[in-house]
Amino acid sequence: MSAESSEHPVLRIERPHASLWTYYLLNALIILPAAPVLLPYFWFRYQSMRYRFTDEGVSMSWGVLWRRQTVLNYARIQDIHLQSNFLERWLGIARIMVQTASGNASAEMTIEGLKEFEAVRDFLYSRMRGIRETAPSSALGAPATHGSGQSEELAVVLRAVAAELRELRQQLAAPSAERKGGPDA
Repeated sequence: MSAESSEHPVLRIERPHASLWTYYLLNALIILPAAPVLLPYFWFRYQSMRYRFTDEGVSMSWGVLWRRQTVLNYARIQDIHLQSNFLERWLGIARIMVQTASGNASAEMTIEGLKEFEAVRDFLYSRMRGIRETAPSSALGAPATHGSGQSEELAVVLRAVAAELRELRQQLAAPSAERKGGPDA
Protein backbone atom coordinates (compact mmCIF):
# COMPACT_ATOMS: atom_id res chain seq x y z
CA MET A 1 0.00 0.00 0.00
CA SER A 2 1.16 3.52 -0.70
CA ALA A 3 1.71 6.14 1.98
CA GLU A 4 -1.23 8.06 0.54
CA SER A 5 -3.74 5.30 1.25
CA SER A 6 -2.65 4.97 4.88
CA GLU A 7 -3.51 8.60 5.68
CA HIS A 8 -7.29 8.37 5.78
CA PRO A 9 -9.58 5.32 5.44
CA VAL A 10 -11.64 7.07 2.74
CA LEU A 11 -8.58 7.16 0.47
CA ARG A 12 -8.76 3.34 0.34
CA ILE A 13 -12.31 3.18 -1.05
CA GLU A 14 -12.25 2.04 -4.66
CA ARG A 15 -15.53 0.18 -5.29
CA PRO A 16 -19.13 0.41 -4.15
CA HIS A 17 -20.38 -2.00 -1.49
CA ALA A 18 -22.09 -5.24 -2.59
CA SER A 19 -25.37 -3.83 -1.24
CA LEU A 20 -25.48 -1.58 -4.29
CA TRP A 21 -25.94 -4.63 -6.53
CA THR A 22 -28.81 -5.78 -4.25
CA TYR A 23 -30.33 -2.30 -4.57
CA TYR A 24 -30.01 -2.40 -8.36
CA LEU A 25 -31.52 -5.91 -8.45
CA LEU A 26 -34.52 -4.85 -6.35
CA ASN A 27 -35.04 -1.77 -8.55
CA ALA A 28 -35.03 -3.90 -11.69
CA LEU A 29 -37.48 -6.41 -10.18
CA ILE A 30 -39.90 -3.66 -9.13
CA ILE A 31 -40.39 -2.87 -12.82
CA LEU A 32 -40.65 -6.49 -13.91
CA PRO A 33 -41.29 -5.91 -17.64
CA ALA A 34 -38.13 -3.79 -17.89
CA ALA A 35 -35.96 -6.23 -15.88
CA PRO A 36 -34.39 -7.95 -18.95
CA VAL A 37 -33.04 -4.57 -20.08
CA LEU A 38 -32.27 -3.08 -16.67
CA LEU A 39 -30.49 -6.08 -15.13
CA PRO A 40 -27.59 -6.17 -17.64
CA TYR A 41 -27.27 -2.39 -17.47
CA PHE A 42 -27.16 -2.40 -13.66
CA TRP A 43 -24.78 -5.38 -13.58
CA PHE A 44 -22.23 -3.75 -15.87
CA ARG A 45 -22.60 -0.41 -14.08
CA TYR A 46 -21.99 -2.07 -10.71
CA GLN A 47 -19.05 -4.17 -11.96
CA SER A 48 -17.30 -1.27 -13.69
CA MET A 49 -17.88 1.45 -11.07
CA ARG A 50 -14.64 2.70 -9.51
CA TYR A 51 -13.84 5.54 -7.12
CA ARG A 52 -10.51 7.18 -6.45
CA PHE A 53 -9.91 9.63 -3.63
CA THR A 54 -6.57 11.45 -3.79
CA ASP A 55 -5.02 14.49 -2.13
CA GLU A 56 -6.13 16.68 -5.06
CA GLY A 57 -9.66 15.42 -5.71
CA VAL A 58 -12.07 12.58 -6.30
CA SER A 59 -12.77 10.67 -9.50
CA MET A 60 -15.50 8.24 -10.46
CA SER A 61 -15.61 6.03 -13.54
CA TRP A 62 -18.05 3.46 -14.88
CA GLY A 63 -19.19 1.87 -18.10
CA VAL A 64 -18.16 -0.89 -20.45
CA LEU A 65 -19.07 0.20 -23.98
CA TRP A 66 -19.23 3.91 -23.17
CA ARG A 67 -16.73 4.63 -20.45
CA ARG A 68 -17.54 7.68 -18.36
CA GLN A 69 -15.23 9.38 -15.94
CA THR A 70 -15.83 12.39 -13.71
CA VAL A 71 -12.96 14.09 -11.90
CA LEU A 72 -13.50 16.86 -9.35
CA ASN A 73 -10.88 18.86 -7.52
CA TYR A 74 -11.78 19.60 -3.91
CA ALA A 75 -11.50 23.33 -4.63
CA ARG A 76 -14.41 23.12 -7.12
CA ILE A 77 -16.84 21.49 -4.68
CA GLN A 78 -19.60 23.85 -3.56
CA ASP A 79 -21.97 21.56 -1.67
CA ILE A 80 -22.41 17.94 -0.63
CA HIS A 81 -25.73 16.18 0.01
CA LEU A 82 -26.56 12.72 1.30
CA GLN A 83 -29.61 11.09 -0.22
CA SER A 84 -31.16 7.71 0.43
CA ASN A 85 -34.58 6.25 -0.23
CA PHE A 86 -36.31 3.52 1.75
CA LEU A 87 -34.45 0.64 0.04
CA GLU A 88 -31.07 2.33 0.41
CA ARG A 89 -31.65 3.00 4.11
CA TRP A 90 -32.74 -0.63 4.59
CA LEU A 91 -29.52 -1.80 2.90
CA GLY A 92 -27.42 0.73 4.85
CA ILE A 93 -26.15 2.64 1.82
CA ALA A 94 -26.61 6.17 0.54
CA ARG A 95 -25.76 8.42 -2.38
CA ILE A 96 -23.39 11.34 -1.93
CA MET A 97 -24.32 14.11 -4.34
CA VAL A 98 -21.43 16.50 -4.98
CA GLN A 99 -22.28 19.87 -6.52
CA THR A 100 -19.97 22.42 -8.10
CA ALA A 101 -20.45 25.95 -9.39
CA SER A 102 -20.88 24.64 -12.93
CA GLY A 103 -24.34 26.16 -13.27
CA ASN A 104 -25.88 22.71 -13.59
CA ALA A 105 -28.94 22.15 -11.36
CA SER A 106 -28.12 18.49 -10.77
CA ALA A 107 -25.12 17.06 -8.97
CA GLU A 108 -21.84 17.02 -10.87
CA MET A 109 -20.98 13.63 -9.32
CA THR A 110 -23.11 11.08 -7.46
CA ILE A 111 -21.08 8.63 -5.42
CA GLU A 112 -23.36 5.70 -4.71
CA GLY A 113 -23.32 2.40 -2.91
CA LEU A 114 -21.15 3.25 0.06
CA LYS A 115 -21.69 2.03 3.61
CA GLU A 116 -19.21 4.66 4.86
CA PHE A 117 -21.23 7.53 3.35
CA GLU A 118 -21.00 9.76 6.44
CA ALA A 119 -17.22 9.33 6.66
CA VAL A 120 -16.89 10.13 2.94
CA ARG A 121 -19.13 13.21 3.32
CA ASP A 122 -17.07 14.43 6.29
CA PHE A 123 -13.84 13.74 4.40
CA LEU A 124 -15.05 15.72 1.37
CA TYR A 125 -16.21 18.59 3.58
CA SER A 126 -12.86 18.72 5.38
CA ARG A 127 -10.94 18.74 2.09
CA MET A 128 -13.31 21.28 0.55
CA ARG A 129 -13.02 23.58 3.60
CA GLY A 130 -9.28 23.05 3.81
CA ILE A 131 -8.84 24.31 0.27
CA ARG A 132 -11.11 27.31 0.87
CA GLU A 133 -9.64 28.27 4.25
CA THR A 134 -6.07 28.46 2.98
CA ALA A 135 -6.87 30.41 -0.19
CA PRO A 136 -8.02 33.72 1.37
CA SER A 137 -5.13 33.97 3.85
CA SER A 138 -2.52 33.22 1.19
CA ALA A 139 -4.16 35.74 -1.13
CA LEU A 140 -3.71 38.45 1.50
CA GLY A 141 -0.12 37.42 2.10
CA ALA A 142 -0.68 36.92 5.81
CA PRO A 143 -0.61 33.65 7.70
CA ALA A 144 -3.93 32.33 8.93
CA THR A 145 -4.29 32.98 12.63
CA HIS A 146 -7.10 31.99 14.92
CA GLY A 147 -8.50 33.75 17.94
CA SER A 148 -9.35 37.28 19.01
CA GLY A 149 -6.23 38.81 17.40
CA GLN A 150 -7.59 38.03 13.96
CA SER A 151 -10.98 39.53 14.86
CA GLU A 152 -9.35 42.72 16.12
CA GLU A 153 -7.27 43.05 12.94
CA LEU A 154 -10.37 42.57 10.84
CA ALA A 155 -12.25 45.24 12.83
CA VAL A 156 -9.40 47.72 12.32
CA VAL A 157 -9.30 47.05 8.58
CA LEU A 158 -13.09 47.39 8.29
CA ARG A 159 -13.06 50.72 10.17
CA ALA A 160 -10.36 52.02 7.83
CA VAL A 161 -12.36 50.94 4.78
CA ALA A 162 -15.50 52.61 6.18
CA ALA A 163 -13.58 55.86 6.81
CA GLU A 164 -12.23 55.85 3.25
CA LEU A 165 -15.72 55.29 1.86
CA ARG A 166 -17.08 58.22 3.92
CA GLU A 167 -14.30 60.47 2.63
CA LEU A 168 -14.94 59.42 -0.99
CA ARG A 169 -18.66 60.03 -0.56
CA GLN A 170 -17.97 63.53 0.79
CA GLN A 171 -15.57 64.31 -2.07
CA LEU A 172 -18.14 63.18 -4.64
CA ALA A 173 -20.90 65.20 -2.98
CA ALA A 174 -18.77 68.39 -2.69
CA PRO A 175 -18.46 69.19 -6.45
CA SER A 176 -22.20 68.79 -6.99
CA ALA A 177 -22.91 71.14 -4.05
CA GLU A 178 -20.49 73.70 -5.47
CA ARG A 179 -22.24 73.57 -8.83
CA LYS A 180 -25.65 74.11 -7.27
CA GLY A 181 -24.70 76.75 -4.73
CA GLY A 182 -21.76 78.34 -6.55
CA PRO A 183 -21.21 82.05 -7.39
CA ASP A 184 -23.42 81.93 -10.53
CA ALA A 185 -26.48 80.70 -8.67
